[in-house]
Amino acid sequence: MFLRNCWYVAGWSRDFDRSLKAETFLGEEIVIYRREDGAPVALEDACPHRKLPLSQGNLKGDTVECGYHGLTFDCTGACVAAPTQPGSVPRRAVVKSYPVVDRYRLLWIWMGDPARADPDLIFPIENFDNPDWGLTDGGVLDIDCNYLWVCDNLLDPSHVAWVHVTSFAGAGTDDQPLDLKRTDRGVIVSRWIFDQPPSPYYANLLPFPGNCDRLQHYEMCLPAIALNMSVYTPVGTGGYDRPQVPETYVNISYNFMTPIDADRTRYFWFQHRNTDPENREVSEVMNKGARMAFEEDRAVLEKVHKGMKTPATPHIDLGLDAGAKQFRLMLERAIAAEGQGAPATEPA
Repeated sequence: MFLRNCWYVAGWSRDFDRSLKAETFLGEEIVIYRREDGAPVALEDACPHRKLPLSQGNLKGDTVECGYHGLTFDCTGACVAAPTQPGSVPRRAVVKSYPVVDRYRLLWIWMGDPARADPDLIFPIENFDNPDWGLTDGGVLDIDCNYLWVCDNLLDPSHVAWVHVTSFAGAGTDDQPLDLKRTDRGVIVSRWIFDQPPSPYYANLLPFPGNCDRLQHYEMCLPAIALNMSVYTPVGTGGYDRPQVPETYVNISYNFMTPIDADRTRYFWFQHRNTDPENREVSEVMNKGARMAFEEDRAVLEKVHKGMKTPATPHIDLGLDAGAKQFRLMLERAIAAEGQGAPATEPA
């Protein structure tokens, strides 16, 4: 069901501190906290004695004390104290530890074999430190939906014509042909739409007036990371393999799906644009608009999950589902290979 030897987003780095925070990822209960030096720690959230969550215990320096009988665990998950039997720490008193790394304002967690947890495999964010690019604060949204339905949605440029009428929709998003490309890291569904008005979301952000050529680039990468790029350029200057002109506007929406379990997904996102790096007002407007659109997605996807989990009749696929089906096949093969001891997932 899940690819484990890879990095998932556990949360925004700012949301973890010197408190014990209980989380669930890929069906596993985890407690996350920061050491006194600020480094993150993630442990199995269950004392091996009677399985009381360690998140209900106490943080003592860099160790976690169980709130039931005081068994105390260090950052590696080893038991370092057993107050009820001094000098005799139970040999099997060990909890699982998970590699965690702060990068790109996010905290990343490795859910598979710790020996394979190479930080260089974290998904790369190009231009993250480029002072000419602007960032939004981003957000997080819990969706009562299997993560694969969210992935399907983020590989579907056509749904914007019906779900996001006041934001990402626009002429050509309903019926223009789609291009499908498979890459080493996932699948891209894209299309150029020529000489049409910009979508409502971008209308006041573009550095040029009037109609535009527009690229919808929807890319899904293993394990469940979407790079959705919108490119707007003056009429007559757009198209695959054509160089960008000075007026070209690029906005990339980074979307990170972390499965909570089979029925719930935690969805993180932020946007990265090639203009207005210091304009806080633009960032806030974009972030507000994105959240509104993602709430529209949530309303649809939670119903889709329910309908597909307990269907009264068989479902069908449309041509627009080709990208989603390709990604699912790629993911299934990666999960199967992982079960046979294949190397960890490579980044782009």
